[in-house]
Order: sequence, then structure tokens, then C-alpha cells
Amino acid sequence: MSITAERKAELIKEYAIKEGDTGSPEVQIAILTERITNLTEHFKGHKKDNHSRRGLLTMVSTRRSLLDYVKKQDEARYTTLITRLGIRR
Repeated sequence: MSITAERKAELIKEYAIKEGDTGSPEVQIAILTERITNLTEHFKGHKKDNHSRRGLLTMVSTRRSLLDYVKKQDEARYTTLITRLGIRR
């Protein structure tokens, strides 16, 4: 359900704005999106796992807040980010 350290490093490298960037909203949103995708696949086989579903809803809410922040700061960054990640909105 969680992502591997290698995959997380790939996401950081791909979405980082500058060298050594691990905390920018783009990186955080990319990592959350990966975790959400993994949990969504988990629920296809475990429909009654309500404890993990609560964590999923928390992650979706956090990602939404970060996306709203990016949209408020720079709308162009927001649109490129959601197209790169394939998030519908």
C-alpha cells in the first residue's frame, strides 16, 4: 500500500522545482497521488477495509488543500501539475 523508497525518490526527482527540493507542493502532491492510486487498487480486492479508507479520505483532503494552494499562488503551475499527474478537475 505504501510506496517504495526508490519510487519516492523518482517522484521527488521528477517533480522537484530545484535541486534538493523535497517539500514543494508539487512534490507533496505527486507523492500523495501515488499513495492514493496504490490505495485505490488495494480497495478493489479489500472492499470492507474501512480503516484504510479513512486514511485515503485524509490523503485526498490533504492533496485537495495543496492543490488549492498551488492554484491560488499560480494558476499555470496548477494546470500543468494536474495534467502531468492525470488528476481530473
